Amino acid sequence: MKLDKPVPGGPCWTELGTDDLTAAKRFYEELFGWRTVTDPREDAGGYTMAHLGDAPVAALTPLYQEGQPVAWNVSFAVADADEAAQRVAEAGGTVLVGPMDVFDVGRFAVALDPTGAAFQLWQARAFPGAGLFNAPGALGWVELLTRAPERAESFYTTVFGWSVNSSAHYTQWGIDGADFGGMTTMDDKFPPEVPTHWLPYFAVADVDTSAATAAGAGGTVLMEPTSVPHGPRIAVLRDPQGAVFGVYLAGDEG
Repeated sequence: MKLDKPVPGGPCWTELGTDDLTAAKRFYEELFGWRTVTDPREDAGGYTMAHLGDAPVAALTPLYQEGQPVAWNVSFAVADADEAAQRVAEAGGTVLVGPMDVFDVGRFAVALDPTGAAFQLWQARAFPGAGLFNAPGALGWVELLTRAPERAESFYTTVFGWSVNSSAHYTQWGIDGADFGGMTTMDDKFPPEVPTHWLPYFAVADVDTSAATAAGAGGTVLMEPTSVPHGPRIAVLRDPQGAVFGVYLAGDEG
């Protein structure tokens, strides 16, 4: 990721919704070395912040709604959540939750793009988002997996104004050319029950070691460590509760 801080239109935060918060904290603390702190306020609903040193890097939360899947969710920074939500609707997306205030820290909404992928909008107030990117244990890339790439490209460029860097093998998203993520077309290799989704990638010091650590802690290696042509070494993992995420070799963005 060529971004090193939250900027309008770019990814600023990632949250895990899980059905076993205690087990999830234990798994990710072992895998990434996170220090987790749960907000004690009743209204916070068990919201748990993960840190590397003093920097917030991600959050873990209970499932707040019936039918909510166990999954990682990606938030994109916006200057005005209400205005951005309107753009989402006008471009063919669906606003599922909000916009609504979160204490004094910001205003957010949850939306679906026209291809079915969920994402979040974040208007910062007291909390801008992650305090660290691209370092081991921190968010370093976000990837959209979709069965309708042309529709997705039209939607996200309209809503966020992203730049698009396309090749024969991969499409990369950027802010004024500073790439922060990409898009993969879901083909027949993906079972039909796997939905369109956003996949966060976390930087690690050693992809092979991280995959082995995840497996030893009860997780699953969905894609074995692989060196991507013209890209980094990556793996795709699933935590013990079922949430999927990726890891890549820090400093090896290709």
